[in-house]
Amino acid sequence: MFDSLTEKLSSALRNLRGVGQLSEANMEIALQEVRTALLSADVHFRVTREFIERVKAKAVGQEVLKGVNPGQQIVKIINDELVSLLGEGTNTLSGSRPLKILMVGLHGSGKTTSTAKLGRLLKKKGFAKPFAVACDIYRPAAIDQLEILSKQEDLGFYADRVSRDVPAIGAAGLAAAQTAGADLILFDTAGRLQIDADLIEEVKKLSARVQPDEIILVADGALGQEAVNVAKAFHDALKLTGLILTKLDGDARGGAALSIKSITGVPIKFVGTGEKTADFDVFYPDRLASRILGMGDVVSLVEKAAEVIDQKEAEKLAEKMKKADFTLEDFLAQMQQIKKLGSLGGIMGMMPGMSGMKIDEDAAETGMKRTEAIILSMTYQERRKPAVLNGSRRLRIANGAGVKVVEVNQLLKQFQQMQEMMKMMRGGGGKKMMRQMEQMQRQGKIPGR
Repeated sequence: MFDSLTEKLSSALRNLRGVGQLSEANMEIALQEVRTALLSADVHFRVTREFIERVKAKAVGQEVLKGVNPGQQIVKIINDELVSLLGEGTNTLSGSRPLKILMVGLHGSGKTTSTAKLGRLLKKKGFAKPFAVACDIYRPAAIDQLEILSKQEDLGFYADRVSRDVPAIGAAGLAAAQTAGADLILFDTAGRLQIDADLIEEVKKLSARVQPDEIILVADGALGQEAVNVAKAFHDALKLTGLILTKLDGDARGGAALSIKSITGVPIKFVGTGEKTADFDVFYPDRLASRILGMGDVVSLVEKAAEVIDQKEAEKLAEKMKKADFTLEDFLAQMQQIKKLGSLGGIMGMMPGMSGMKIDEDAAETGMKRTEAIILSMTYQERRKPAVLNGSRRLRIANGAGVKVVEVNQLLKQFQQMQEMMKMMRGGGGKKMMRQMEQMQRQGKIPGR
């Protein structure tokens, strides 16, 4: 997410390290690079200009705090301004019950999937009976898609496959939801390839009939500045209460996220970061600002881990590693837990200092699948005691996993090295290693902390 912007901002701020005080002279070049980075990310030119002016006003002439270098200080200033730009503290929903949400947007922005994703997320956050109403009568299979997703996420569902009167369908869906005792009602509306009078008029009539508490625009974050223009047009016509930015897992340049709140005045409330229904979350400006600056998002990573990883299983694995009693069976379980966190790129993007690292996700995923296939081709005894794996057994495992024997040997060698490292740490080698590292730091062979 925003890898190019993160890389360019990091490069711009790197030039300020080692300076005793922030001044107009040493800030000018760095801020010029920041300006270029923002504009290349398709951030609105007015937003970029005002952002740079605010950062400069706060930074120039400030005394550098003791123990904090100018680079760190300017990062703090830029981080605070990014949080403000993204819309600090504005992502809450109305407290009405039932909560009625009208989902609007252009064709292809992801309204239907976002409707199901939002229902799933809010159900996890306390809504007992979410309900989806299909109001898109134009796109082929739109009703079927919402029905399938609603069943998948255990949401109530209403559709009328005969009527062409969208406001009437919405009213009937509202009545059905209320009868079912729904406390959350989501109306999935039709989109167009572009904004037109017919689309706006139909949504206005639907809104008048169902009286939504929230009108949320689903905007394609990968569109950059065009997404901002779409949001402004919808807001002028409907008075939006919030935004959902989708497709932020791709090569989105960041312009939409960084411009949309400032230009429209409408807050981003949720973001979609993948195709799966789980790839959707509340929008936290401070967390995104931290990721844009390459500082990761540890809070989101911990929350995600707590959500998908079995705590008892994790504790059991940790204890086994501590005792150097870690088997291939445990290694397989650990790998399957990690896979639940999502893509490796997504995980690394949440880790401080790791967002700029380039990895071949396809190759990494293929490698994990190959490793999993090798271990699953072993018997339970072989996973517990790899020492029994002679040549014929290794050949059988390779054939079962569809790999070469050399790949089985490589995995076993890596696992053996892992076991030896655990035993060394358990046997006091860990303390010895720490002493050696401290000695190397004093000698200047490796950087200190």
